[in-house]
Amino acid sequence: MKTYIKFLVNLFLRSFGLVLLITLSLIIILNLLSELDFFKGIVVETYFPIFLSILNSPTLIFEMFPFIFLVSTQLFFINLFNNNEINIFKYSGLKNSKIISIISIVSFLLGLTIITLFYYFSSNLKNFYLELKSSYTKDGKYLAVITKNGLWIRDKIEDKTFIINASKMENEYLVNSFITEFNEEYEVIRNIRSEKIDIKSKEWMIYNAVIFTNNDYIQLEDDKVIKIRTNFDYQKIQSLFSNLSSLSLFELFKLRENYKILNYSTTEINIHLLKLLSYPLYMVLMTIFSAIIMLKMKIYESSTFKISLGLFLSVIIYYINNFSNILGKVEKIPTILSVFIPLIILISINLIIARRINDK
Repeated sequence: MKTYIKFLVNLFLRSFGLVLLITLSLIIILNLLSELDFFKGIVVETYFPIFLSILNSPTLIFEMFPFIFLVSTQLFFINLFNNNEINIFKYSGLKNSKIISIISIVSFLLGLTIITLFYYFSSNLKNFYLELKSSYTKDGKYLAVITKNGLWIRDKIEDKTFIINASKMENEYLVNSFITEFNEEYEVIRNIRSEKIDIKSKEWMIYNAVIFTNNDYIQLEDDKVIKIRTNFDYQKIQSLFSNLSSLSLFELFKLRENYKILNYSTTEINIHLLKLLSYPLYMVLMTIFSAIIMLKMKIYESSTFKISLGLFLSVIIYYINNFSNILGKVEKIPTILSVFIPLIILISINLIIARRINDK
């Protein structure tokens, strides 16, 4: 490796490491304040909120990486400007475009590392975090999971516990369901089999029910409906599986297959997967965007102004990204477009403002 390449790579990695460390410290502190507020009035060990804030921090760091790459690139160029090294490279025949290409390759490799190693690490910690914290929430008394055998729900309301299995969901109905009802001693009260359950509200309407009790069964007439009260409705079930950040890439692909079996919408998980797979490209584009901004504003001496402008523009990009993802989740635009429209916009901006970059 040539000496100048090694120098530029080391300088960029040092800038990246410094920004990452500062961001992590701030996120842990903010997380800690949030956890302390949550456990206000709950008796726990002193270390527990600190431990939870550390567990949850990598997931938030993952969401912050576009800003981390942007600020790292800005810090990289500020160091080159302050030491006049950018002019030394220019007089030696090293073009600005070459410098950008070097740090872009580093950003791409870092992006690959982030979605493979770091994301696997953060998703496991997030999952552990949710498991620990769930025992202190009201939601701890019920559970819902999706497997290849359909939707499974464990629900406890008053002195009864329900175990519910449905083969799939169609609109606001559970299809081919089997419900087991237990008393406080977990003795079976009855079993209910139904072809269709209306779950629009938390008072479920069970149609075409077959009730099994004491080794006997009753087939209800079609016009008779059983009602049971639960903690779940259609909207709640829809929202239960939205925390995809606690799943690794392998688990996300597996969950998507289970969604298909259940006839559950895969739109959100498809968007999440596409975002992960396009993440290295996103990081490269943010690096190039930041580098061009810094080179275009080289005449301005204020580093604070350069960083502030870069952050302001990146926040706009962030909100465009989120808005596009929301349109994709509600299926107003195709899933692929919802992920790649912000990237296309960023590519276009970079191409427009990168003109004559080697003259700067």
